[in-house]
Amino acid sequence: MIIDGNAIARDIYAELTERIRENGYRPHLTVFTCAPNFETQKFLALKRKRAGEVGIAVNVIEFGESVTTEEVLLTFTALGAHTDGIIVQLPFPSQVRIDEILARIPGTLDVDAVNYDGSSETILPPVVGAIHEILTREQLDIEGKEVVVVGNGRLVGKPAAHYAVRRGARVTVLTKDSKNIYDAIARAEVLICGAGNPHMITPAHIQEGVLIFDAGTSESGGVLAGDVDPLCSEKAALFTPVPGGIGPITVAVLLRNLVILKDEQTHYPQSV
Repeated sequence: MIIDGNAIARDIYAELTERIRENGYRPHLTVFTCAPNFETQKFLALKRKRAGEVGIAVNVIEFGESVTTEEVLLTFTALGAHTDGIIVQLPFPSQVRIDEILARIPGTLDVDAVNYDGSSETILPPVVGAIHEILTREQLDIEGKEVVVVGNGRLVGKPAAHYAVRRGARVTVLTKDSKNIYDAIARAEVLICGAGNPHMITPAHIQEGVLIFDAGTSESGGVLAGDVDPLCSEKAALFTPVPGGIGPITVAVLLRNLVILKDEQTHYPQSV
């Protein structure tokens, strides 16, 4: 089964549009970025476009390359009371203590769930949310399954591993320093990829019936490619292609997180 991420995203956007209309508000999202390159600008434009289509206002705060950690934190403080969600669009320059920045995002505004530890059932990191959405729609359970996570990055590997452990799976995380990685991949019943190494996994590396979630995007010959060779779809029971698989769902999940957080703040005000 090849997953159509665009179709799933459209369903989520339709739900969000109706929810926002019924609630009678316009959620506000603030995105912090620093000297964005061409690819980052494209991604920001996509977020803005999708947000506008469902009735969400987006404000992008762009810092210069010489920005300091303290300047970013001061801006957080100034804008925190005037927005419903915050995104820090990576990368930021090396002089910025990004771990400190991300740790200071209030949980009530953390639409990217950058501080996710597996405990939340509603606000999930976008890639994890996309995986959860697919599993839910296909009525699949990973409890007790052998889950192999390729990569240990902030956006895919780490949160995916937290999620799988929380769901009762047996989890192995592979990094560039791991030994015998293809032996582990061959045992995987569920494979979650976020290495950014185009087509590093081929049909010879996987078992029949594996569930493959490919979130490892990179460029190969001018074309967007995943970590997994598309031919693996012929052996997999479930396969998310790149492009058109997990990617489109992540933006929809992010915007859904914003609406959920907005609802929580509207219905259950919290003192600061």
